[in-house]
Amino acid sequence: MTTDRLGELSAAQVAVWLDDLSRVRLSSGGLDQLRREKHVVGVTTNPTIFAKALSDADEYDWQLRDLATRGVEVEEAVRMLTTYDVRWACDVMRPSYDASGGVDGRVSIEVDPRLAHESTKTVAEAKALWWLVDRPNLFIKIPATEAGLPAITAALAEGISVNVTLIFGLDRYSQVMEAFLAGLEQAKANGHDLSTITSVASFFVSRVDSEVDKRLEKIGSEQAKALRGKAAVANARLAYERYAEVFSGDRWQALAAAGAHPQRPLWASTSTKNPDYRDVIYVEELIAPGTVNTMPESVIHAYAEHGETRPDTVTGAYDDARQVFADLGAVGVDLADVIDTLEREGVEKFEASWGELLDGVRKSLAAAGQGSGHPSDAASDNADAAVRAGGNA
Repeated sequence: MTTDRLGELSAAQVAVWLDDLSRVRLSSGGLDQLRREKHVVGVTTNPTIFAKALSDADEYDWQLRDLATRGVEVEEAVRMLTTYDVRWACDVMRPSYDASGGVDGRVSIEVDPRLAHESTKTVAEAKALWWLVDRPNLFIKIPATEAGLPAITAALAEGISVNVTLIFGLDRYSQVMEAFLAGLEQAKANGHDLSTITSVASFFVSRVDSEVDKRLEKIGSEQAKALRGKAAVANARLAYERYAEVFSGDRWQALAAAGAHPQRPLWASTSTKNPDYRDVIYVEELIAPGTVNTMPESVIHAYAEHGETRPDTVTGAYDDARQVFADLGAVGVDLADVIDTLEREGVEKFEASWGELLDGVRKSLAAAGQGSGHPSDAASDNADAAVRAGGNA
């Protein structure tokens, strides 16, 4: 008999989400197939995913021609293109949303990452995207920067479901949970039905190992090298410990009594960057009740083929995780600096991808017959120059 490994993972209360979206995946029925056959109950996107999707396919050509004909500016064109895909994906995932009572079946779209350090503009963009997609199973992704924290609270207070992204460190994660609780308390005061508002906290995994391993290699001692590949899982396990503490407290119980759903930890960046590591390590080692694991399709298939589902690989390992942190400090790894570096680089990478997305759409609009004519940032200026140099062909 064939083992349904993804089914076992779901039975262990780990929600399987896909970390990818494209119009080809939607039009081909590929996303719906993953929902029906691979237990996929959610979708996450980010600027990098959209930049790749729009550069790889001609499925967007008809919409780009219409947008060019209307003279739509590039930033609004990006909103139209991406929200079209997300709205479609929300409809595909609606059966999972209905079956889970509104917990799963979610599709995420990210606010413009250039707003990561501007709270008021982030909230305004979140409200605009929420209105544009107009689906109850949408998540608005807001980064867990210092400016993002009050934006998270404000969006939730408006009744908007939020995926908090780019969380790397434990202290910032605690602040995210505080922002979530405050947002739900304000939403309740504003008269919103808390049962309709959900949230996940996207805690990034593999990037932590990539940064820590680089530092361990530089230190070069045998003790340091022996710690490679251990930081990310330890970090995530200690995050789950904090989650369990917060969502068993009196403050949370009062919200739960009003119908609120807990903010689930979501393990993000779960593909291994080091080929020496097991390709499903960040799934197998982070199995715990009430979590989400968002994976590229390659990891989903790898887990379906050879993943090992154990009942709970997190809650009994807190002391081991703390020992890993102590050992890292002993060999000279500054974990606070690691986290600061990852957060800064995370925002910068998504900003760069957003710039690529703007560049690509501007060039496509020009090729379709009319550019937007009003560059709004340096990336758009560069794209205009490229178009002028190369013509409209």
